[in-house]
Amino acid sequence: MRLAELSRRSGVSTATIKYYLREGLLAPGRQINATTAEYDDEHVRRLRLVRAMIQVGGLPVATVREVLRNVDDDSLGRTIRLGAALWALPQVPEPDEDDAFVQAAHREADELLDRLGWSNAKLLTTVSPAYRSLVVSVAAFRRLGYKWGFELLISYGKLMHEAAKLDLDFVETHPSEAEKVETAVLGAVLTEPMLQALRRLAQEEESARRYGFK
Repeated sequence: MRLAELSRRSGVSTATIKYYLREGLLAPGRQINATTAEYDDEHVRRLRLVRAMIQVGGLPVATVREVLRNVDDDSLGRTIRLGAALWALPQVPEPDEDDAFVQAAHREADELLDRLGWSNAKLLTTVSPAYRSLVVSVAAFRRLGYKWGFELLISYGKLMHEAAKLDLDFVETHPSEAEKVETAVLGAVLTEPMLQALRRLAQEEESARRYGFK
């Protein structure tokens, strides 16, 4: 297809497509002559991914470029490829490792991974942004004096493991490796806000059931 058709099918303006091409977010089309190139369904799919990350996920172009670099690196195995793409997304700042609450949160997070049997996740604790985010959140709860029970954290972990199975079951319905990784990245950008919304709706529903609307 030509540029105008690519724009129509993807819902992205020709000016924006040209910008994505200049920024390296979209592979060049097959050059027909000095002024014309042809594009295919891969370009349509990639444009939709880029648009979702920028417009819905609010990611800056530089971050999108880094995520796509990892998505396209077929020299990596699926787990590393997926992890590298997700780790390129915005993350929480590094915690203060000298802080007593952070040190306690590390111990609690490590015990949590042991209790859940997440041995693979524990191998990645020194590099995983998700682990760092967990530590920062646990430390913040403790610093504020909230008695967030450890057993409750385990229960949440078990629920999240079931959610992860659903996530990867869906990822595996896609045929190519690139589509699998792209779908997982979209899950991080789009599904997490959706799950957060569902959780809040569930809280509203359960609150009304328990306490009514008074």
